[in-house]
Amino acid sequence: MYNFNYHRPTSIAEAAALFVKASEARYLAGGQSLIASLKMRLSQPSDLIDLSGIAELRAIKADSANLTIGALATHNAVASSKDVQRAIPALAQLAAGIGDRQIRNAGTLGGALANNDPAACYPAAALALGAVIHTDKRAIAAADFFIGLYETALAPGELITSVSFPIPKTANYQKFQQPASRFALVGVFIAQTAQGVRCAVTGAGPGVFRSSVIEQALTQRFDAAALDKVNVAAADLNSDIHATADYRAHLVKVLAQRAVAAA
Repeated sequence: MYNFNYHRPTSIAEAAALFVKASEARYLAGGQSLIASLKMRLSQPSDLIDLSGIAELRAIKADSANLTIGALATHNAVASSKDVQRAIPALAQLAAGIGDRQIRNAGTLGGALANNDPAACYPAAALALGAVIHTDKRAIAAADFFIGLYETALAPGELITSVSFPIPKTANYQKFQQPASRFALVGVFIAQTAQGVRCAVTGAGPGVFRSSVIEQALTQRFDAAALDKVNVAAADLNSDIHATADYRAHLVKVLAQRAVAAA
């Protein structure tokens, strides 16, 4: 690690002020990606702003229309929350399947979304459910939030404070995980929402995306068999040591069928 100044603010306003004063600051949420980057000297911030002291960022609450989760809610907190389990069981299921116990007790919702790993699970839920990402400056629709590989619409110093998930009619998430990392080799989140059927895919491409061909088929008939003749194109999917693009395309369809059946 390179040397850096460490701060632990107790309010969002204090964190934002510290960021502005520093020459090159980074926010620290769960640290599951950032700490590794610091250890390998791939990141060299002048100041590290630890958000763990801001209690208001951990709140989870639900009403009749939305489930709102604070950015610092850990994966385990999401998985074990009664509000999440009642409002969107698929989201609790997704959180329970992230990494191992250590990661689930340290990693956070806001950190995962801000990092936007192309094989992360939460981006698929946010995109499929039509979530809104709230920051200390504005509200960003999930459709506008994920820009590209590890890239989001967040401006420098902009801090995610919470995420609002509209409660769907039904939803389910299915993941084929990479055995070592437990990231999604392919993950598919299916949701029946007020705006129609939505299917978001993670792990298969350079970033999370929606599958229009699957959505169209399920809009006509919400049944796993409706996808029997659907062809998921492999042209823009990843091909690496873990799986070919054709294999990932096959998994997208299979996991979508499993998600529909479970939903």
